[in-house]
Amino acid sequence: MPTLADRLKNVSVSASAAMTQRARDLASRGIDVVSLSSGEPDFATPPHAIEAAHAAALAGDTKYPPLDGTPALKAAIARKFKRDNNLDYEPSQILVSGGGKQVIFNAVLATCNPGDEVVIPSPAWISYADIVRFAGGVPVSVACGQENGFKLSADDLEAAITPRTKWLFLNFPNNPTGAACSRKEMVAIAEVMLRHPDVWIMTDDMYEHLVYDDFEFCTIAEVEPRLYDRVLTVNGASKAYAMTGWRLGFCGGPKFLISGISNVNGQNSGGTSTITQAAAVAVLDGPQDLLKERAAIYRRRRDFVLDRLAGIEGLTCHRPEGAFYLFPSIAGLIGRTSKSGRRIETDTDFVMALIDEQHVATVQGAAYGMSPFFRISYATSMEKLADGCDRIAQFCSDLR
Repeated sequence: MPTLADRLKNVSVSASAAMTQRARDLASRGIDVVSLSSGEPDFATPPHAIEAAHAAALAGDTKYPPLDGTPALKAAIARKFKRDNNLDYEPSQILVSGGGKQVIFNAVLATCNPGDEVVIPSPAWISYADIVRFAGGVPVSVACGQENGFKLSADDLEAAITPRTKWLFLNFPNNPTGAACSRKEMVAIAEVMLRHPDVWIMTDDMYEHLVYDDFEFCTIAEVEPRLYDRVLTVNGASKAYAMTGWRLGFCGGPKFLISGISNVNGQNSGGTSTITQAAAVAVLDGPQDLLKERAAIYRRRRDFVLDRLAGIEGLTCHRPEGAFYLFPSIAGLIGRTSKSGRRIETDTDFVMALIDEQHVATVQGAAYGMSPFFRISYATSMEKLADGCDRIAQFCSDLR
C-alpha cells in the first residue's frame, strides 16, 4: 500500500481553519452559529479592484504570468513600500506570489537546511512553525507573555539565538493577539539582530494598516537600515484591502534571496494570476482613504468586545494595538464544569464546549502556542459580535 511522506507527520491542520469548518458544518444543519474564528475581513473587495480585473480579462490579459510578478504590479509594490514604509526596493528585489503564506513557505524552502532553527515569537500564527517543520527546520518558540503585552523582549530574543539560527520571524501587529511593537521596542529587537549578522529576518506586515489609538506602525528594515540586506519584508492585499480570495502576497528583499525564492516559486506554482495582479495594481495605486475608514470600524468593534469581555467573570483581556483579534485569558475558569457536564481543564476544552453548547466558534490559544487563552476575531458585524458576546457571557455564567 502506498504511503504519505514522512514530512507530513509533523504538520498539523490549521486549528482556525478546522474551527471555521466546524462552524460551517453546524450551520449547514440549520444551527445558528456565530463564527468568531476566521481571520477574514467582512468588507467587500474595493470596486476599483474588481473593475481593473474585469478590464484586464476583457483585454486578453489571461496568459501565463511572469514568474516573479508583472512589471506593472512590481512597480506599484515599489511605490507602496516607499509611500508606506520609506523603503526603496528595485523591481529585481520584489516578488509576487499566491498569498503571503506562499511567500513565507517559498522563502523557508529556499534557505533552510535540515536542523536549521527559526526563532518565532509566541503566540504566533499557526502556519509559521508547520512551514519550518515542512522544510526540515526546527521552530524555536519564544514566549511573549500577556504581562509584556505579548511583545518580544530583547533579552528573550538574545537567549533564543544559537549558531543554528537561520531566521527570526516577526509579526506585529500580531495574529492572534493584535499586539504591535512601538518604534522603541522595534529598535531594541534590531539592536539584538545587529549582533547576529548570519541570521535572516522575516517581517510579516500583513496587518500594518490595522492599528488604532494613534499607534504608528513601523517595520524593522525602516527602523534599522543596517539590517536592510538581511530583511525580507512580506505583505499582501488580503487583510488591508479585503482580498483574501484573490490570493496575492508580495515581498521585498535582497536580490539573491528574491532570486532563490523565485526559483522555488517556479517549481510549486508558476506565477500568480494576471487578473489578480491587475486588481492589486488598482488597490495599491488607488485611493487609500478606505484603509483609515475600515480601521476606524475595526477599532469600534474592538472596543465594543473589550467592554463586553470586561464584564465576564473569569476572563481577562489585553487591549491590543492592532489587527482584528482579541486573545482573552481563561485562567479564572480553569477547573470549572460546563452546563452539559464538560470539565474545563484546558483552553481546547473551553472552545469546544463553547461551540457545542452556545454555538460560538473561536480558536484555542494552544493552537498558537500559548495557554490558557482563546482567540476571538472581530472581523464581523456588530450584530454578530453582540450576539457572540451574549453567548460567551452565558456560557461562562453557566460554569460551575
